[in-house]
Amino acid sequence: MDKQKERPLAGIKVVEYGVFHAGPGGGAILGDLGADVIKIENAAGDPLRHWTSVASFDFSIAENESLMHEISNRNKKALCLDIKTEKGKAIFHQLIREADVFLTNLRKSTKEKLGIDYATLSKINPRIIHANVSGFGPEGPMADMGAFDPLGQAWSGMTFITGTDHPALTHIGLLDQTTAITLSHAVITALFVRERKGIGQAVHISLYGTALWMQYINLMITNTFSVDPCIPADRNHHSPLRNAFCCKDARWVIGTHHPENKYWGTFCELTGQAALLVDPRYTDGESKPVKSTELIDIFDKVFAQRTSIEWMEILTGAGLIFAPIQKISDVKSDPQAIANSYVTPFKHRTLGDIQMPGYPIQFSACDAGTHTAAPMLGEHTDEILTDLGYSTEEIARLKDKDIVR
Repeated sequence: MDKQKERPLAGIKVVEYGVFHAGPGGGAILGDLGADVIKIENAAGDPLRHWTSVASFDFSIAENESLMHEISNRNKKALCLDIKTEKGKAIFHQLIREADVFLTNLRKSTKEKLGIDYATLSKINPRIIHANVSGFGPEGPMADMGAFDPLGQAWSGMTFITGTDHPALTHIGLLDQTTAITLSHAVITALFVRERKGIGQAVHISLYGTALWMQYINLMITNTFSVDPCIPADRNHHSPLRNAFCCKDARWVIGTHHPENKYWGTFCELTGQAALLVDPRYTDGESKPVKSTELIDIFDKVFAQRTSIEWMEILTGAGLIFAPIQKISDVKSDPQAIANSYVTPFKHRTLGDIQMPGYPIQFSACDAGTHTAAPMLGEHTDEILTDLGYSTEEIARLKDKDIVR
């Protein structure tokens, strides 16, 4: 990464008062892009700091340190502040006056109770972009309901997208992360509008809305044709040109080819099955494969004769569109991921030398990606207050009164 390049959002100031991932994850992404993000927490801290396990997974990286907190709060500075006190609220308002963005994922009623809603903060800073994340949207009977990733998946139909009879969740935090991405998209768009028109505004993102947007194609199909496009992941429903095969090394490869008549002949010849091209049971009058269990069985036996690496060389070398089916654990050593910085080395103060997910967009004139680890609770309290003009003695008095820590 070229250290001389500026980050796209350098100079943008974000104040965050949020918990868990769907909201704070968006702040982390804005930090990837260079925004100066201040995370405000109360004395207990974001509950994510203490969320160290799900099912059999242990996310702890040190005592009272969770990897989930690291994921959601990279690139931020931490201020431990009690905004329920008169002085704490005054400090909070100082930050809001200087901020470009305020980000929160607390419930509507909680925002109003704490005085961090748009109606209140826009009076302090009319140019503020007030970014909100909820479970189910700002309107309707569920507007003030709390939610987590699995509830958004459930309500949106995501848990049945593989066409199974029983609901299945995607793991871990896929909807939370997608909502965080949607949040960053909304904030950047609102900043652009402010740049063009000089106006601040509130933006609202929800787990439910994001889950439906993720399923745009499925939702459009079912709304238009009144059918459920989420068919079972049964290989016999697809032709060999849109299918997965297990190879000699027990690893899988998958291909997707359109239009099929363009690729069917080459595929059959490369796999030694040219006879199928003149057999009406397997090739139709338009030179496309006929979907059948027998045809999949034939190619199952064919692919079992060579390793996945051998098949990838043979098939992609001839212009066919195949990919190895990797596990997520394979990605950190994948040459393609490394070449594009989709995984990138990072020296972490607790974990040491690790591979971090990289920022997926490459800018020719800018840098983006993780630049600092998630902060400890209140780690930057003194620094932030000093920048606001507080003296060492004033900060000490604030600490004595438990207004800051």
